[in-house]
Amino acid sequence: MRGASPDGAEREEPLATTVQIESRRPDPALRLREGRSEGARSLVIWADVLDRINVFPVADGDTGRNLVLTLSPLQREPADREALKTRILASARGNSGNIAARFFCGFLGAERPGDLPESCREGRNLAYGAVRNPRPGTMLSLLDALVDGLDRCPPGRGVDWAGGVVRDLEAALLATRRQLPELEEAGVVDAGALGLFLFLRTCFRVATGGAGEPERLPPSLKPFLSPAGGWRARPVQGYCLDAVVRTADRRPTADALQALGDDAIATTRGDVVKVHLHTTDRERAREALGRIGEIVTWASDDLALQTRAFDRPAFRQALHVVTDAAGSIRRHQAARLGITLLDSYLQIDGESLPETCVDPEALLRSMADGGRVSTAQASDWERARAYGKILDLHPRALYMTVGSFYTGNHGAAAAWKAAHDPEDRLVLMDTGVASGHLGLAAMAAARFSMVAEEPGEVEAFARRAVEASRETLFLDRLQFLAAGGRMSRTGAFFGDLLRLKPAVRPTPGGARKVGVFRDRKDQAGFALDHMAEEIRPGRPSVIMLQHTDNRDWVESDLAPRVRARFPRALVFVQQVSLTSAAHMGPGSWGYAFLQLEELDRMEPFFP
Repeated sequence: MRGASPDGAEREEPLATTVQIESRRPDPALRLREGRSEGARSLVIWADVLDRINVFPVADGDTGRNLVLTLSPLQREPADREALKTRILASARGNSGNIAARFFCGFLGAERPGDLPESCREGRNLAYGAVRNPRPGTMLSLLDALVDGLDRCPPGRGVDWAGGVVRDLEAALLATRRQLPELEEAGVVDAGALGLFLFLRTCFRVATGGAGEPERLPPSLKPFLSPAGGWRARPVQGYCLDAVVRTADRRPTADALQALGDDAIATTRGDVVKVHLHTTDRERAREALGRIGEIVTWASDDLALQTRAFDRPAFRQALHVVTDAAGSIRRHQAARLGITLLDSYLQIDGESLPETCVDPEALLRSMADGGRVSTAQASDWERARAYGKILDLHPRALYMTVGSFYTGNHGAAAAWKAAHDPEDRLVLMDTGVASGHLGLAAMAAARFSMVAEEPGEVEAFARRAVEASRETLFLDRLQFLAAGGRMSRTGAFFGDLLRLKPAVRPTPGGARKVGVFRDRKDQAGFALDHMAEEIRPGRPSVIMLQHTDNRDWVESDLAPRVRARFPRALVFVQQVSLTSAAHMGPGSWGYAFLQLEELDRMEPFFP
């Protein structure tokens, strides 16, 4: 049965699982290719943990995101291997991603498991060539162990060559925490090395026909997956830059790149150069690269902002909270509040990425330009491993799912729980809602969990938070509803022609239309009046104002009016869930609010 999304959209279908290994499909080449695909998906599951322990070379908390972005082309591996290498290099982000991309230029040369010793050796050597000052205790140490392990346990010469290699990788990974002072001080293993370990473990398991077996976290690693309680990040200034430059004849030298910043990596394929570096002068670096050739892609992360966000004290929670990324929660907020986000996928102009790794501006720009955008659920394989990971890391967890009317996430979790959770450690809550309503309730539950004494208190509070929250979403144009099959194209045409702007409220039974407006002024007036009717003066309340590509208007016009109308409320501005944005389109916005007495116990409420 299909249902509507928060704005009336049809329910997402599960993303087709790339791996369907069965005994009737013994082809080693096919298994290895499928192993690479599922290895990339395993990084999506563990990205938040990689981000959490990313303390070297800069504590900026983005190694998980960077590896997911870098290796996302593997999820749907094309037949042209050389084109795939180029795509991975172009997608590479951060130190870990750019080193991994160089390794994969060699690793992808393996057609069958028997080719792995040679291809991994070539990839290891390429990875070393990407780093000006190779350091033990990083991803490079894991690559050394990989090459040595494959020499000792060559594929095809033993029943469990993969198991032997993975054990060598585990030992090398554990050793990283003693090889770099930064890791030893924080009490963690290297994030990039852990990411590569998780990828290779899954890849080799699938390659040897064990795709259906559970992948539990080795107990030896569990003590080293969170920074020590007294550890604090050192602030860093500058920017982490990644660029692809097309140039016919000029190539940046290593010395020229080092003059622009630190940790420089440059890789050339054909007429393009992929450049990664850290710099304090972003504009100077862009001008210098522009003199070399045409800048095809440009990505910039503010290291000062990232290190400040990463520097957070440890905290205890009575119950770990899990929710769907479709609940309008950003990566940095989930990290601050100790929430595990489970991703859906956004497919933008043929490229598929987990929601938490999508650039909101790129999504909305593509929609405005008429690009092809759709959404999909994670595969059953991925969801099952995500649930297992949660119970690997937490004694008990509460999963607040998007309403089952909108997606199949609650049903998938219930089926997994029936088969794999005899101790009832994963508590499921079908919230019936999505986007800001879900996000606000989940953030409140996670924050309450820091002051609660018992898991049952958190579960009861979470249910009250869902019941006490309200949300309204305002659409700017109807064409995106029609594009997703949620209304007739004729109806959308005439609605846009008449400039009708509908407002909807997500409910457990579907999205309910609550009004149609001519312009943004009328929408804002309705929002203020509705909140005034519901929010009682004198009681603690939180208001989330959600934007798409109209953040400036929400922050400079709407937010001041809301704060003036509700002076005792905590008001904050938030990017709407990208799943919702993909259904609603540019120009849409919304609000959600929550009013509960317990909010007084939980300040500061939001990061």
